[in-house]
This record gives sequence, C-alpha cells and structure tokens, in this order.
Amino acid sequence: MEQKIVMDRIRGSLIGGAVGDALGYEIEFDREPEIFRRFGKSGITEYVLNRTTGTAIISDDTQMTLFTANGILYEETRRYTSEGFRGWSYGVCDAYADWLTTQMTYFEGSRGFLRAASWLCDVPELFERRAPGNTCLMAMKERVRKGGELQYPRNGYIASVINNSKGCGGVMRTAPVGLCRSDKSLDKITIEGAEAGAITHNHPMGYVPAGVLAHIVRQLAYAEQKPSLRTVVEKAIADMERIFHGTPCLDTFSALLKNAAALAYNDADDLTNIHQLGEGWVGDEALAIAIYCCLRHEDDFSACIISSVNHNGDSDSTGAIAGNILGALVGYEAIEDKWKQHLELSDVILEIADDLSAGRPAVQDGSITDQRWYQKYAQKKSAASV
Repeated sequence: MEQKIVMDRIRGSLIGGAVGDALGYEIEFDREPEIFRRFGKSGITEYVLNRTTGTAIISDDTQMTLFTANGILYEETRRYTSEGFRGWSYGVCDAYADWLTTQMTYFEGSRGFLRAASWLCDVPELFERRAPGNTCLMAMKERVRKGGELQYPRNGYIASVINNSKGCGGVMRTAPVGLCRSDKSLDKITIEGAEAGAITHNHPMGYVPAGVLAHIVRQLAYAEQKPSLRTVVEKAIADMERIFHGTPCLDTFSALLKNAAALAYNDADDLTNIHQLGEGWVGDEALAIAIYCCLRHEDDFSACIISSVNHNGDSDSTGAIAGNILGALVGYEAIEDKWKQHLELSDVILEIADDLSAGRPAVQDGSITDQRWYQKYAQKKSAASV
C-alpha cells in the first residue's frame, strides 16, 4: 500500500474524529428539543466557533485520542533506547498520566513535572478541561501511586480491575491503536485496543468496543483497495465474537452491532433508528450509533457527522467515533474544507497523524538517527527545561 494513501487515511481518521467531536461538543449535554430549538429542524450542521479563540474547540475525546497516539509512539521508540519495549498499553498509560496532569493544573503550573511520555505537554491548549470523564480521571488517579509512580500490571489492564465502568470514555480515544503503522496482526491490534480501553474502563462493554474500533480503523487505513464498510464491520463483529469468546455481555453487544448495521439500510429516519440503539453514554451504544451513521451515510462524510451528533445522548463521543471510522474510509483530502477550517489544534492532530503513519523512528545500527523524533518520543526531561 502506498505511503501517501495510508497517510491520507490516517489523517482523515484523526481529523474526522476531531470534526465529530468539535461539532458534537457544542450540544453534548442538550436534549433533542433544545438542539432543534437552537439550530432548527436539521439540528447543528456547522461549527459554533469559540468567541475567544475563533476556533471549533475539541473536547476530552480528541485530547485523549492524541495522548493515546503519543503513548503508542513513545513505546515504539523505546525499542531503540536502553529502556526497552514493554507493550503499547504501558506507553499509553504513561501518556494518560500526562493527560491527567493537564487536567489537574495549568500549563504554567505544570512546568517542573517530570514528563515520562508526552511531548503534548508542551501544547498549552491541551491544559484546558473540556468536560473530562470522571471515570477517566478517577481511574488514572488510581493507576498513579503516591509520588507519581505508575502501576504497571504484570498481566495487562483487562486483568487489572479497578472499576466496573462501561462508559464510552474507553472507546472514544482508541482509534490510534488501529492507525499506527505496525506488523501486528489484526487480532493483536484488537486486543491492544481493548487493553487501552481497560486502562480506565474495566467492564467488558467499556473495553471490548475499544478493541472493535481499533479493528475497524485498522482494516480501513491499510486496505489495499477502498473496502466495503459493510464487509469491514461484519468482519469486525465476527472476529470480536471469536477473540473475546466467553466474555460477559458479548452476545448482547454483538446483537446490538448487527442491529445497527441492519438499521442503516431501512427506510426510517436517522433519529428513529438511533433511538433504537441507545444514547451513547456507554461504550457499546456509542460504537453502535457511530457504525449506524457511517453505514447509512458511507458516501457523505458531512451527512454522517451531522447525523451522529444530533440526538439526546453523548454527541461529541458518537461524533468522534463516527469521524474516526468514516475519515479512515474516505481520507483527509475528501473531507470538506469547511470542517478543516477553524478546527482547534488541527496542526497538532496532523503532526500526530503523520507520526503514526511512520510508526517508528528512522534508525541506523539500532540507534535513532532522527533527532526531532528522539526529542519528541524518547528524551525524558522535565517540562521546566523545555
């Protein structure tokens, strides 16, 4: 597969997710009567720009997606340092600890904290609290010991149970697991996605949807030819049933996803169909709504995103997941310019996307030769020294 095509799909997935997030964030806590009162019978169809920054602001969904990518790339880079490779989920947990810092202090106040994984801590805009999920906050506080030392469970995060949450915060951030260039098998990518979700969400419906999202975007980003989204979704469901066989609630989740796929081809309107899938506050429902919208509007990115946010539920998360999926299918260049303009941190999102496309640093004789990459993903330093 040509690098240029893969890069376009990865860019499309991350920017697409941010588009859905930014559009949905404006109405995240609004019910349908309020949405349609404010924006008309079609609901919100354009960005509402922040009066201070003039941008369409992202929420914690995109913030955590960026930190997920940063953690994966940090861990991949460790292969070429004296620290050594541990596994993606451990690097992602390091990055989430850095994200926690961004939510607990101001940018200026963070200078002096030891930054273990994330160059994103040098981006002041990421120190904004955009309705972060309580489960993510509390879980990361639990993962961090006194003095700031992270706990690294020997058998992974699915086995290291700290709660029973199935909130959608486990799935809305895991697209980068499927996007990073790697020789991992599709099964392994699916498990890696679930492990990343389980860092904070330990109910099966908190982490299994995270694995399924990684599976779907992986297929889309690295397909030799533009795939059928319906075929991709069907394979993801079948592989999920095999990989997670015996996991509690799996049969119910599988039935929900199959129903979402079936509803996409009926004659009912979007809102009627979405009401049959839930509101998206929990992981299984959020993924089901996103899959429905992507299948229903497979050839129209804008219609998909608009549909995915205009409902009673967790609009920014369902929008973000739908954008991750359809963005990976259509690619960055096919997304309308109106969505790319004024999108907060679009330059940072594209930079992370291009690094995911590379997957790992340039090396010679086992050593990193790209100093820019080394400084971003390998060089431990205090933020105060940056």
